[in-house]
Amino acid sequence: MRVTVVRGARAWLARRAAPLLLVVTAAGTAAGGVAWLAGAGQAADALWLGVAICGLAYACWVAIAGIVHGRLSVDVIALLALAGAIAVDELLAAAVISVMLASGRALEDWAAYRARHDLSALLARAPRIARRYRDGSLETVPLDQVEAGDLLLVAAGDVVPVDGTLAADAAVLDESALTGEALPVQHGRGDALRSGTVNAAGPFDLRADRYAMWFLPLSLAVAGVAWALGGPAQAVAVLVVATPCPLILAAPVALVSGLSAAARRGIVVKNGGVLERLAQCSTVLLDKTGTLTAGQPAVTAIVPASALAAEEILGLAASLDQASGHVLAAAVVRAAAERGCPLGQPVDVTEQAGQGIEGTVAGRLVRLGRAEWAGVRGAPPWVRAVRRRAWLDGALTVFVAVDGAPAGALLLEDRIRRPGRGGQRRRRADWG
Repeated sequence: MRVTVVRGARAWLARRAAPLLLVVTAAGTAAGGVAWLAGAGQAADALWLGVAICGLAYACWVAIAGIVHGRLSVDVIALLALAGAIAVDELLAAAVISVMLASGRALEDWAAYRARHDLSALLARAPRIARRYRDGSLETVPLDQVEAGDLLLVAAGDVVPVDGTLAADAAVLDESALTGEALPVQHGRGDALRSGTVNAAGPFDLRADRYAMWFLPLSLAVAGVAWALGGPAQAVAVLVVATPCPLILAAPVALVSGLSAAARRGIVVKNGGVLERLAQCSTVLLDKTGTLTAGQPAVTAIVPASALAAEEILGLAASLDQASGHVLAAAVVRAAAERGCPLGQPVDVTEQAGQGIEGTVAGRLVRLGRAEWAGVRGAPPWVRAVRRRAWLDGALTVFVAVDGAPAGALLLEDRIRRPGRGGQRRRRADWG
């Protein structure tokens, strides 16, 4: 019982320490100012010194807590600035820094609470573990144990756990959760990949990014040079200038409130800069995905390259795609079902990430994927027409080969939604 009470008291103090400190430091600094205006300089110095000591104690607590948890932030600069200002008898400056520190922490805590409350549902899909290569084998580790430079395996269907660079030849990602675009995105070796996207094809390797914070060591280095050239007063001046001014966090708090309000409505805003630029907008363009369009890829055209009919090409392609986990495979199978195309059972199926899929359907060798994978050489007229149309419509292309020869191509788009009240007419698919 006693342990529970102590823990509860600590939690209460942690939640309210910054607001209480803000009240104490602001009142003390204001009282010191009144005393100084009244001619009581010693009383003013005493009040400002008390405020500075409160700020110094809080800064020490925050710094120690950060070090215990393996974090070293720019709050260390505030700690050094406070200590330096007290040492050189700049008590008013020390008191002002204490108020800045307290107000910034209070605003940060409030903003963090609002963000956690409103974004918790969106963050529920975030991964908790990662598959890491270690000593020639794979191990499953908590996400907080992933270090910069680690080589990770992202399995098919997994959410990319951390930011990093692609360490495989190719990867296909569903980035709709971040960008809103329903169509998958092809990436090549060395491309930067963002956490939160979904692996829409085969497994690939990911190299976790490195992160470095240069502001803190740079500030300390400049302060050291100032000390060497002009003494401790100049070093303190550098630290005071470098101290992050939390008073300007009123703007970030407003931005966080905007992000939270958007999150409550299911809207993901990438960063506060987007909201700031909205104030300068005179024209708003509505995002089509999920609003004007269905939010999922669909086959909108089939372009034959030979004597095979469009429906036969679609039937063979859909039959093979029944065995694929690619994000576009479901769209091809769905299109065949809507058209009433008979589907066969694929055998001897192999799939290569970033290239395509191959198998046998009703005794015929079928290949789906990129142009090179389907045996397309050069740019014959039908290929130029396909690529021109895909460029104009913003469509993806899937080339089809049958019995070793290019048979045609499928075009996939995010189609206009079905009409509602005042809605637009759905675009009719072109089957060739």
